[in-house]
Amino acid sequence: MRARTFVVALLAVILLTAVGCGGGGGKNDNGGDSLTFWTAEDNPDRVKATQAIVDRFEQQTKIKVKLVAIGEDQLHSQLTNARAAGTLPDVLAAVSLGYMHSLAADGVTDPDAAAAVINALGRGTFSRRGLSLVEANGKPVAVPSDSWTQLLVYRKDLFGQAGLAAPTTFDAIRAAAATLTGGGMAGIVAATKPDESFTQQTFEYLAVANHCQLTDQAGHITLTSEPCVDTFQFYVDLIRNASVQGTQDATSTRAAYLAGKAAMVIWSSFLLDELAGLSNDARPTCPQCHSDPSFLADHSGVVTAITGPDGVQPSQFGELTCFAITKDANKGAAKLVEFLMGDGYPAWLGLAPEGKVPVRTGTKDEPSKFTDAWKHLQTGVERSKPLSELYPPGVLKVLATSTDTMNRWGFPQGQGRLVGAQLAELPVPKALAAALNGTLSTAAAAEQAQADLETVAQTIN
Repeated sequence: MRARTFVVALLAVILLTAVGCGGGGGKNDNGGDSLTFWTAEDNPDRVKATQAIVDRFEQQTKIKVKLVAIGEDQLHSQLTNARAAGTLPDVLAAVSLGYMHSLAADGVTDPDAAAAVINALGRGTFSRRGLSLVEANGKPVAVPSDSWTQLLVYRKDLFGQAGLAAPTTFDAIRAAAATLTGGGMAGIVAATKPDESFTQQTFEYLAVANHCQLTDQAGHITLTSEPCVDTFQFYVDLIRNASVQGTQDATSTRAAYLAGKAAMVIWSSFLLDELAGLSNDARPTCPQCHSDPSFLADHSGVVTAITGPDGVQPSQFGELTCFAITKDANKGAAKLVEFLMGDGYPAWLGLAPEGKVPVRTGTKDEPSKFTDAWKHLQTGVERSKPLSELYPPGVLKVLATSTDTMNRWGFPQGQGRLVGAQLAELPVPKALAAALNGTLSTAAAAEQAQADLETVAQTIN
């Protein structure tokens, strides 16, 4: 799968069972002259590019590395088998935040090794928020490598013509959606399909902006709180009054915006190269796009963090991916991760820069080294261009700092297992769909989501 919009769904299902696996891998140290490196980046082009990075590491260190690319949907079964056989890889890459927390809770990864790498590279060179999201019980479960962020992308040309403010608040989003709806144009398109994590991600994006949390610090579920009920109401009103008819998913919402039939869309940062016409799988088809494939890239604004009326600060949803060193890994594992986050970092980000925002901004001596390099990395599939040629400095600055305003349900409260479990069941999208079709009021939908989530919590406790 090219985009990571569905990564959370795939790994959330496996997170449920990962915590229940058996004891440690028991690998023997061979002196650090050979490593096994597993990555969930299994796209053939990315595997080839990753091998080139590994080759550079081998040349510099004389440590042999066996690269193994494993699809995200196969990762859990492969890890379970390897653990039973005592053949766990030394390093894991491109694994989601939730699954990393699960593996750490199950004793698969080595928090002390992760902390040592972070300290060696310099804690101050990482996004503070990125570091806080990977911590559990005062230790990092892994080394944060990069992130993608949920975006509200909007037609800044239409906003300018209508004299509308940028959609950075619920009020501004509502006003723009109402103003720009009509004449074949939807004010906004957003996910509504009840059985997809894309809907969950979209709702959570709005929820964290409105200070709606999954649980409180004691672990009590809080979906019937006022901020959460208000978020349900905002979402329902927005879709009913300013969106398109029918169930919407990642494909249909993207298609509507690329066709010039929506003034706003909520999607991940993986949309950015597609807006510029660089992917054959999702080409812009708006009337202006036929003569100018980059029209939407040139005429779109990007919002990362937004604020709801109950919100306390601008927040956004996003996914953090990580490198992890496993328990009993060979000695060279730390060197490999340090290389991937150092000399090899720009090339790692270059696998898909529109969806790999640097979490490490630079080095102690060059604080913005990696952020500066990222801005000029080539993005695209069949065609490619540097990010700096596609988007103005202001947009890239917002994207580069997006990790700092990332917020996620459950992780700050130590509820990683519940996050994974609820993503497997999707009680919130199901309740949202019931509110949208009129089966439930918004308050009743929040109550249903609360009750269903409490049932989920009971199954994992």
